Amino acid sequence: MTKANINPANLTWARERLGLSVSELASKLGKEEAQLLAWEDGTKPLTFKQAMTFADKAHIPFGYLFLSSPPVEELPLPDLRTVDGEGVKRPSAELLDLIKLMLQRQAWYKDYLKQQLVEANPIVGRFSNRRDVKAIVADMRLKLGVTEHPSRGNWEDYYRDLVARIEVLGILVMRQSDLGHFTRPLQVSEFRGFAITDQFAPMVFVNHADAPGARLFTLIHELCHIWIGQSGISDGDTQNQRQEEVLCNAVAAEFLVPEAEFTRLWRTDVASWKENLAVLEAHFHVSKWVLARRALTCGDITDREYVQFITDEKEAHKNRESSRSGPSYYKTKKAQISQRFSEAVVSQALNGQMMLREAAQLLGMKPANIAKFAEELKV
Repeated sequence: MTKANINPANLTWARERLGLSVSELASKLGKEEAQLLAWEDGTKPLTFKQAMTFADKAHIPFGYLFLSSPPVEELPLPDLRTVDGEGVKRPSAELLDLIKLMLQRQAWYKDYLKQQLVEANPIVGRFSNRRDVKAIVADMRLKLGVTEHPSRGNWEDYYRDLVARIEVLGILVMRQSDLGHFTRPLQVSEFRGFAITDQFAPMVFVNHADAPGARLFTLIHELCHIWIGQSGISDGDTQNQRQEEVLCNAVAAEFLVPEAEFTRLWRTDVASWKENLAVLEAHFHVSKWVLARRALTCGDITDREYVQFITDEKEAHKNRESSRSGPSYYKTKKAQISQRFSEAVVSQALNGQMMLREAAQLLGMKPANIAKFAEELKV
């Protein structure tokens, strides 16, 4: 068989990019560890078929294996996350590939809007990142057409309503928990969301691998990034001291749970601070997760109490998800991809103004599925 003249160093780079050990990738490839080690140290060359399979399983372009040295991949967005006060050094393959896909979607949608002669979005960069928190919150509520908090429904209803209102303002909202398959999950420990500012096609992304109760806070946090005209990847860390992250955290907290009202309703004469949550959840119509975050920012609970509460909530969420059956494929896609974006792509594809193959790539589905997806969208 014809041997592929590849650079063995690129094999090691590709494996480490995935965050996999030799045994883990060997299992994924259906090979023995010894064979993968022999490939990586160059003692045993790969055939072209083996190299193509490797590139597919490693989620890299086939040509990368032939480069003289491993490529240096950098995040195309400002990294606003912190670990011990410093930026995160090495992004995962999933995060890199996800951002590339979102930028591709944004670029297409921007061109689409320009063809429709749509003007620039006035929301982007309305405020500087040094403006007063309450001024930004008031403007966000005004533009979204919402009051300080809902008077009915639960936080899930509120989340869906806010997503719809944000999209009406011309801001794309994307959310998913993996990169098209459960074998490529998005790690909450790496990021909770990101914002991509653009004068025509601003976009926010919410990591749905996170517990549902946390997504509402992330949505508003990332929306604030659009309001101040600052792209970036966020981790939602309460200890993050970056100016824009502190501001967006404060805006999300005030938007969802106004401090003055929260302080008035918070009771200190209870056996456990958690006894406040059910009452406040019914009042503000946000999740207990958001309320615990607000209690932390108001100094009503300690950082240790907050971390323990969130840890318990994550475990409870994991247990619930393991016993729950998911929605249909098309409903899942509809929930993941911006409604405005999906409708634009599907309409263009069905009208013959773009190739089905291109539309399928943007939507992350097979060309044959687009017609059924259109039915789900009611396009």
